[in-house]
Amino acid sequence: MNPQLIFLLQSLPPGRVFGLDQQTAVQMVIMLISISVFAVLMYVLLYKPVRAFLQKRAEGIKSDLDYAETQKAKANELKLEYEQIVKDIDAEKYEILETARKLSAEKTKESESAAKAEADSIKASAFKEIEAEHERVRDEVRATVFDVSNAMVAKFLPQSMDEETQKRLFDEAMNELGGTA
Repeated sequence: MNPQLIFLLQSLPPGRVFGLDQQTAVQMVIMLISISVFAVLMYVLLYKPVRAFLQKRAEGIKSDLDYAETQKAKANELKLEYEQIVKDIDAEKYEILETARKLSAEKTKESESAAKAEADSIKASAFKEIEAEHERVRDEVRATVFDVSNAMVAKFLPQSMDEETQKRLFDEAMNELGGTA
């Protein structure tokens, strides 16, 4: 056996291990009152403040969660708003690019039209110059042919010719050379 248990059993009054007498009942009542007072004091001093603290903390956490939820909703609204703004900017960018392309195409067409008109003008001017040069060369050739034909006629025909005969001979010579009178 355990030596401590033996010591406790020896310290008991002889013949008594556990007795339900008046002294034990009073001790039990005192102990129950002490425990009750202690429980009430613990309830008042510890349980109520701890419970109030935990309730406040739970309310604080709930309000923080509500605030976080509202902030999240606002953030989602801002996100959607910014996404819409980005879409609007993209659409506007596309419109601006389309407008720029159209303007560029119009400017190109205008430039092409102006260049074509200028080329046509230069071409017409060149044709006029060529025609004028052609007329001048024709007149020079006509004058030279007229002089040569007069010299030949004078050499071959000793008689003098009138002007109408000279013109007729000149026209015939020109027709033979391929020119027009």
